[in-house]
Amino acid sequence: MKLTFFGGVRDVTGSCHLLTLENGFTLLLDCGLYQGNRPDMVHFNREWPLNPANLNTLILSHAHIDHCGRIPKLVKDGFRGNIYCTPATRDLAHILLLDSAAIQENDAIFHRKRQSRDASYEDRDFLEPLYSEKDVLNALRQFITVDYDRWFSVEKDIRCCFTDAGHILGSASIALYIREGETEKRLGFSGDIGRPARPILRDPQPIPPVEHLLCESTYGDREHPAAPAEREKFLTIIADTCLKRKGKLIIPAFSVGRTQEIVYLLDQLEQEGRLPPIPVFVDSPLAVDATRIYAAHPECFDEDLTDYLLQDENPFGFSNLKYVRRQVDSVTLNDLEGPAIIISASGMINAGRIRHHVARALENPANTILLVGYCSPNTVGGRLRAGEPYVHLLGQRRTVNARVEIMDSFSAHGDNLEILEFLKNQKGHLKALFLVHGEPQAKTTFAELLKHYGFPEPHIPDLGQVFEL
Repeated sequence: MKLTFFGGVRDVTGSCHLLTLENGFTLLLDCGLYQGNRPDMVHFNREWPLNPANLNTLILSHAHIDHCGRIPKLVKDGFRGNIYCTPATRDLAHILLLDSAAIQENDAIFHRKRQSRDASYEDRDFLEPLYSEKDVLNALRQFITVDYDRWFSVEKDIRCCFTDAGHILGSASIALYIREGETEKRLGFSGDIGRPARPILRDPQPIPPVEHLLCESTYGDREHPAAPAEREKFLTIIADTCLKRKGKLIIPAFSVGRTQEIVYLLDQLEQEGRLPPIPVFVDSPLAVDATRIYAAHPECFDEDLTDYLLQDENPFGFSNLKYVRRQVDSVTLNDLEGPAIIISASGMINAGRIRHHVARALENPANTILLVGYCSPNTVGGRLRAGEPYVHLLGQRRTVNARVEIMDSFSAHGDNLEILEFLKNQKGHLKALFLVHGEPQAKTTFAELLKHYGFPEPHIPDLGQVFEL
């Protein structure tokens, strides 16, 4: 059996790993979109290292675009196999992939309109859409859903089980028990590992024992701040920006997962009487749809949210909160006077409405850009995290006069100690460990930590590298 790494190996995006069995059966783990601007990755999303028509099946860990975002293109280009995931992942992938298609098509319309008005206009980040909304709907016909903790047959020699990864709604770690001849080989894929004791979702559950494990390493080189410090820092940023400086707090956040967690925290603060009377806007056409999907999947909720629902039947809504769906209302927000909190997607500021809000806010020192999760270094969010004084956004070079704050405590990824806790049941079973979905520094630091705690020396694969298992 061969394992080939086709994405998500040099950074935190574009998850894609191929298993090839001795009998020629091929199985893809994730098919994510690369979200970044590295020059050597310019063709990643548009070219395949294998013929999609020759691929037998795909198993999806969760619905974030960096894990599922190329599936419509895979189907469009010839893949006809089954796509396995949890029920909540299928529901979220439906709206996220439709949104991805719409964003690509709308960005193309915006780009062409600007070019028609100004021949000198240039947006270095623009690319033609990978797929359409019709392609998304075609791909969804190939999805097959399976609940957590239920073993199922991918084909006669492959058994699979999803366990709750606690990362976003429906996120799963994957265990594969594969028989080749007289031997059963056990392989695990962590997917993205969530954090214990975080709002809304259940804690991550361990994978059944495996011999070979692909493990994420996004925050393999750090520990997150504790939750109490997070709440107080968040309130301080709101007060400083909106009350003291009368500015706007702009929060780039992915529409599913991060946005719901921030809104849930704001709802709790409002219930406690600690949230200032500031208008809050969630500028994402996904927000209402995502909330409906959350309500339809209580199997993913933790006990705290279940109890909170007895006090507040709508934990994602309060008096000063407005969900913005229409494009015309989103544009109006750019001219809004006075303090406000605007939450919009995407979290890396590489697509969607957030780019317009950040572009308008960046040069005003009264405003704050609050980054609440990982951003690939080559995205606008990554450049802001790095403290760069200028960014290129919407065809213009813009000076960063606004304050930039970072709160990684909101991250849906476990830190190094939380990942170690997730892996502890694998000690004594693992023969090989592969670190994926992390920057080089995070991987090398985490590899040393894993060795210190008695795990096999991890492999840090390169793009296209092949391992015999």
